[in-house]
Amino acid sequence: MIWSDGHLLKPEEPALSAVDHGITVGDGVFETCAVYGGQAFALSRHLRRLARSAAGIGLVAPEEQLVRDAVAQVLAAAPDSGRLRITVTGGPAPLGSMRGDGPLSLLVAAGPASPSSVSRAVRLPWVRNERSAVAGLKTTSYAENVVGYAYASERGGDEGLMANTVGALCEGTASNVFVEIGGELLTPHLDTGCLAGITRELMLEWAREEGLPAREARVDELPFGILDEVTLAAGGTIGGVSGERGVSLALAGSIRNVAPVVSLDGQDVAPGPLVLAAQGLFGRRLAEQVDP
Repeated sequence: MIWSDGHLLKPEEPALSAVDHGITVGDGVFETCAVYGGQAFALSRHLRRLARSAAGIGLVAPEEQLVRDAVAQVLAAAPDSGRLRITVTGGPAPLGSMRGDGPLSLLVAAGPASPSSVSRAVRLPWVRNERSAVAGLKTTSYAENVVGYAYASERGGDEGLMANTVGALCEGTASNVFVEIGGELLTPHLDTGCLAGITRELMLEWAREEGLPAREARVDELPFGILDEVTLAAGGTIGGVSGERGVSLALAGSIRNVAPVVSLDGQDVAPGPLVLAAQGLFGRRLAEQVDP
């Protein structure tokens, strides 16, 4: 079910102009929320981030109440949905990078979701540019994420993990990363170029409230090579050296929530106790409040 310009549409019905800047050059921002019982989870936080992303690329987000009304209409028409997406684009514009002077486009769509309780990750050969003009923003310019996901999928994964340009662990194509190491659960610093994920944000807040040792890592604390230690901890070897430290991973995102990584580059790996505790904590807390 799709909302566009005040109307509810089916997927086969037209919703945007062929010269919409979101189509021609990917000029737009978006948010994805999980839907539970016909309600969008953490909608207020997602709308705040939508406004930050829009400002980051020079757009003005639509009035919040307009978006909330559109969300309500879509979910009333499709209450069994599992996923909600809100998209704002630059609207109709010339065929080039220059924006037009007309109104922005707003789309709200809802559909099914089939989240898994575990994740299978693959390391990607490409990097995230932490100095990009859109670093840390949730934009519709998503081609590199699509390519990365396809690479991971072809190798049996459901997510691809990236370093940044200086070799720090950054993020997945559609998720944040948590690393269990040394009795703590660490997630890469935002200065690595990763997205400030809503699930990441909530996980850190709830962990702090409940005494789970989780924190944002220092910017240079988690090199991409830390992933070698995940496979070493599972009994693999690198250069004839076997692993002894218990290092494991979880991925965090709006649909997967907090999901332990059980395979890395095709090798089975075991989630650690903090990863499992984080998954349980997040599942319990999200059931308590729909808009934390």
